[in-house]
Amino acid sequence: MIRKFKTKDIENIMNIWLNSNIKAHNFIDKNYWVNNFDYVKDILPKATIYIYENNNKIVGFIGLNDSFIEGIFVKEEYQNRGIGSKLLNYVKNMYPCLSLHVYKNNINATKFYLSHNFKITKEQIDKNTNQPELILNYKREF
Repeated sequence: MIRKFKTKDIENIMNIWLNSNIKAHNFIDKNYWVNNFDYVKDILPKATIYIYENNNKIVGFIGLNDSFIEGIFVKEEYQNRGIGSKLLNYVKNMYPCLSLHVYKNNINATKFYLSHNFKITKEQIDKNTNQPELILNYKREF
């Protein structure tokens, strides 16, 4: 089930956020994520967040600022079960155009978004990590 974020969800989603980032971005020192934990915890509730629950347990979420996807995060043991696709399709039904940034070295995420009809439109360097990142865009076909 997908639902809107509630304030009481913050601890669960922050744990998913931290663990997912460390695992998916092994090319970035894990201290980067640890050091940004409190900052993200403060700003995350200002985004539009949709939670994916399985048996009343939070197992994933997607965060957006307007039509910009900040990220999709799924607990490791629930990955590759279609949860990320369900979250992404949920927001694709609400927004005719979406954009996001993904680290170029995050091959799995890049493949995931390309398989969901996102197109790479630009490559740049993330000023916070000095890592190359791709800018991807999606436009619903009518």
